[in-house]
Amino acid sequence: MINRVAISVLTILLAAGAFAADLTDAQRAAIEQRIKPVGESCMEGDNTCGAPAVAAAPAGPRSGEDVYNSACMACHSTGAAGAPKVGDATAWADRIAKGTDVLYVSGVEGVAGTGMMAKGGCMNCSDEEVHAAVDYMVANSQ
Repeated sequence: MINRVAISVLTILLAAGAFAADLTDAQRAAIEQRIKPVGESCMEGDNTCGAPAVAAAPAGPRSGEDVYNSACMACHSTGAAGAPKVGDATAWADRIAKGTDVLYVSGVEGVAGTGMMAKGGCMNCSDEEVHAAVDYMVANSQ
């Protein structure tokens, strides 16, 4: 009796598996669309989905102030994680004395053992933009 039940269940599972594997290409594509990660999927009726994204052409490198305001200010205006505050000449004096090149390396590569991560977390910033942000902070902290 148990063998008959087991064989029946196995037969049903095999039949269901064969049915599930017998999808058309259109059905497979529809399933793949539905299970895409968030941000890659479209809501039904959204006419903008699937259209190629139009990226704004960069107008050139961002200014040091722009980079500071978008990436550096969170820590360098509050002193979070020991970051020297912009405008605090005493906190910046020893750092400035080491030279601009040292500050540039710290800005681009981060500072091990502190909260300063590479590029201050601005991974879409070029090295030159980070240098400009360092220059902005130095100029406003002397």
